[in-house]
Amino acid sequence: MSSFVLRGGTLLTVDGDRRVVQGDLLVEDGRIAQLGVVTPPPGAKIIDVDGCVVMPGFVQAHTHLCQTLCRGSADDLPLLAWLKERVWPYEASLDEVAMRSSARLAITELLLSGTTSILDMGTVHETDALADELAASGLRATFGKAMMDTGEGVPARLRETTASSLAESDALAARWTGRADDRLRYAYAPRFVLSCTEALLREVSARVASGARLHTHASEQLAECELVRELRGQDNISYFDSLGLVGDRSALAHCVHPTAAERTLLARSGAHVVHCPSSNLKLGSGIAPIPEMLADGVNVALGADGAPCNNNLDGFLELRLCALLHKHRAGTHALPAAQALELATMGGARAIGRAHEVGSLELGKRADVIVVDLVSPHVVPSPDPTSAVVYAAQSRDVRHVFVDGRHLVDGGVLTETTGLERARVVADAMTQARRIAAHR
Repeated sequence: MSSFVLRGGTLLTVDGDRRVVQGDLLVEDGRIAQLGVVTPPPGAKIIDVDGCVVMPGFVQAHTHLCQTLCRGSADDLPLLAWLKERVWPYEASLDEVAMRSSARLAITELLLSGTTSILDMGTVHETDALADELAASGLRATFGKAMMDTGEGVPARLRETTASSLAESDALAARWTGRADDRLRYAYAPRFVLSCTEALLREVSARVASGARLHTHASEQLAECELVRELRGQDNISYFDSLGLVGDRSALAHCVHPTAAERTLLARSGAHVVHCPSSNLKLGSGIAPIPEMLADGVNVALGADGAPCNNNLDGFLELRLCALLHKHRAGTHALPAAQALELATMGGARAIGRAHEVGSLELGKRADVIVVDLVSPHVVPSPDPTSAVVYAAQSRDVRHVFVDGRHLVDGGVLTETTGLERARVVADAMTQARRIAAHR
C-alpha cells in the first residue's frame, strides 16, 4: 500500500492527553506512521489540508443499515407501535436486492459524513448480502443478524426458532469474522428482551463468555421496561446481567431508563452504553442520564440508530446534539466539546473492542482518518478547533475519508475504491423503496 502525507492541518488526536498538534500526518501501509513533524518517504503522495482539521473518523456504535429504505415511513410513533406497525413489516419485506440497496444507501451517507466504523444490527435475514456490501465498500464494521424467536406482533418472516437463530448466527460469525483485511467482525445481536426467549439469551451468553461480542437494545422506553418487568420479573439491564450478558464485550444501545442499581451495575461490569440522542427524542423515549453514567465510569459511545427513527445517519448531528442535550439539566459544564468528541470516536472504538486500533490519531494505529474543512462561513472564526468540530462543523465540511489508509472520499466525493456512485445509489434506493412499499 502506498504512503501519503496529510500536510498542514490541525491534528485532533483524541489521545489520552487530547493533544492538538499543528503539522502533518504520515500514513504508511494503512497505519499512522508519524504526526507533527514528518519526513515523507520517497514517492509519498502529498495532500494539502491547510485550513482543515485532521481527526479520527467517527465510530458509530449503534446503526441499522437494513432500515434505510424505511426513512420517512415511520414517523411520530412510540417505540413498540413503531416496531409493530412500521419497522417489523418493512424488515419482513426486504429481499436480497432491497437489502443491498438499503446497505449501499446507508454506507454512502455514513462515508460522506465522516463515519469510518460502525456497530450494526441487521434484520433476521439477508445478512450475507449486508456483509458483502460492507466488505466491498471499505467501511469498517462489526455487525450481526437480529435474533428474534418470540414477541407479540412479530411477522412470520422475522420469527425464528431458537435453534435456527443460533445456527445461522454461528455460521455468519464463522464466515465473516476477519474478512476484508479484518475490517469485518461479528457481534451476536439478540434484538431486545421482548423478542428473545430466555433460552436464546442463555445460549448467546455462553458464546459471549467464550469471547464473542454482544450488541442489543436495553431500557429504551418506559413501556418496554414495564413489559420486561411484567414478563421476566426483573428490570431490563438487571435481567440481562442475571443471564451473563452485561460485561466488557457488551454494547447496550439507549439505556434511557436505568435504575440506580443498574447504573452501578453498568459501571462495575465494564459494559458499553451507546447514546442515540436523536432517536431517543424522535421516539419520545426520553434523555439518557449520560453525564451521570460518565461520572460513574461507564464507557459511552454514540450512534445514529436507524433511518426510520432519526431520520439520518449523520455523526456530526449526533455529536452536536449529545454535547448540547444534557446542559439544561446537568449544567453548562456537562459534556464539554472535548469529552463529546471522545464519545464519538474513542468511546465507539472501545464499544466495538478496537480501541487499540482505531478511535484516535496515535502511532501504529490504523489510518481511519477524516479531514474536515474549517474555513466555511458557518465555522469561522474557529480559535478552538475542537469546539469548531463539535458545535459548528457539518457533514458537508468533510473533505477526505480514509479507512485503513484507503482513500474512500476525496474532495467530498466517493472514490472508485468504494464501488459506490452517489447518484446511482440514490436512484436505486428510491426504486427499491417504492417496490417493497407496494408489497407491504
